[in-house]
Amino acid sequence: MTISVIIPVYNAAAFLEKAVHSALQFEEVQEVLLIEDQSTDHSLEVCKKLAQENSKIKLFQHHDKGNHGAGASRNLGLEKASAEFIAFLDADDFYLPNRFEAEKELFKNDKIEGVFGAIGTAFLSEKGKKEFQEKFKDSVLTTVKKPAEGKDIFYGLLGLEKDFGTFFSLIALTVRTKSLREHHLKFNENLRVHQDSDFIIKLAYHCNLKSGLIDEAVSMRGVHDDNRITKIKIYSEKYNQRQFLLWNSVYMWAKDKSMDGKYFEHIQLRQKSFELATKKGIAKYWSVALSIFKHPKILKTRYRFTYLNK
Repeated sequence: MTISVIIPVYNAAAFLEKAVHSALQFEEVQEVLLIEDQSTDHSLEVCKKLAQENSKIKLFQHHDKGNHGAGASRNLGLEKASAEFIAFLDADDFYLPNRFEAEKELFKNDKIEGVFGAIGTAFLSEKGKKEFQEKFKDSVLTTVKKPAEGKDIFYGLLGLEKDFGTFFSLIALTVRTKSLREHHLKFNENLRVHQDSDFIIKLAYHCNLKSGLIDEAVSMRGVHDDNRITKIKIYSEKYNQRQFLLWNSVYMWAKDKSMDGKYFEHIQLRQKSFELATKKGIAKYWSVALSIFKHPKILKTRYRFTYLNK
């Protein structure tokens, strides 16, 4: 089993070495791909230093050496990856020693194309800890609620099965490189936030995924002062706009897929709900009325609160 670990790097000089060394602890890791995204701190110098110290570490930048976002950086990593499997890691996160334990067994089955586990939370600053706990309460472990495989994971990620949970993290996902390339799966570079959720939903539709170690963490998310996810207030204007961009991406992708109608309808209702939430003034009320006329089921979704209360 050989693994390429893709790490997008932007202003992460303080955390990068720990992330890289956490990946290098595994003999299965054939290469660590650092995709430097025009950082304004000294991340590039740290990348160069690490690459000089270990031949497994490979440094890349975009063709213009500009800033293109995490999605584009991960896509560049996907292009450069040469191992049998691909794993992802953010520059302020790190792997635990059990990161690939389940994968080594589960991938013996050729039908399994991807495996995911649970992630924990490492608080790297008091301010980051406070912001995280105010938003996510006691959600220290990010995981799904039960073991699952195949299409059950796709349906679960849509939020249709309450006993599944609705999310697992990219940094606990390992995928066959061959499967990604066969299905032409890439990150949506137009999404500056939530491109990971968009990618995971599409991946779960196209590939046979299976849950691995979900009752204990295999990777740790680093929480500090500059985490973007803790800065977005739920149901704020920015939150609704970013959720609309996410679900619009999923909706546009789903339009030409032969999936069960009820699942497509659910995607459409989420996209429409967040679209309505982004509108303002009199135009909003006309849009809500028209949408209810065209899609009366929208009133039965929990997302009605998104637009009716704004």
